[in-house]
Amino acid sequence: MRPALSIEKDIEVGFSDVDAMQIVWHGNYVRYFEIAREHFGNKYGIGYMDFFHKGFLTPLVDLQISYKKMVAYGEHLRVNVRYEQNDTVKIVFHYKIYNQDEELVCTGKTTQVITTMEKRLVLKNPDLKEAFERKWLTKTEKNGNYIQHHI
Repeated sequence: MRPALSIEKDIEVGFSDVDAMQIVWHGNYVRYFEIAREHFGNKYGIGYMDFFHKGFLTPLVDLQISYKKMVAYGEHLRVNVRYEQNDTVKIVFHYKIYNQDEELVCTGKTTQVITTMEKRLVLKNPDLKEAFERKWLTKTEKNGNYIQHHI
């Protein structure tokens, strides 16, 4: 079983988030993912700027999203973002967005690759990602899978 290192971020739906039908415009859910992903990265030391200062970029290469329930102006949302440990040179996050009634309104997944500043694909995990996983996740000797450290 892969580890489940996650964090939550609260978001209030603003006026500029809704469309003419008075519901959140579908593209804003991607922005909510981004806000939560940045919050995760800043807390755990694997944010965009952490990679940038080490000479790497982390472009998004895949986005999956599923809308479950409409959200309106003024609603309060909770975005759960979960890091998926993997053995590839990718950064994978899973998302669940809940409304103030704890109803699931959206799910998603993003995949980022790691490149050099010259935009060449990196084929080996950089020390930053390796150090993050060593700090927050522990590989078990029994089966080689990772488990989450208690925070």
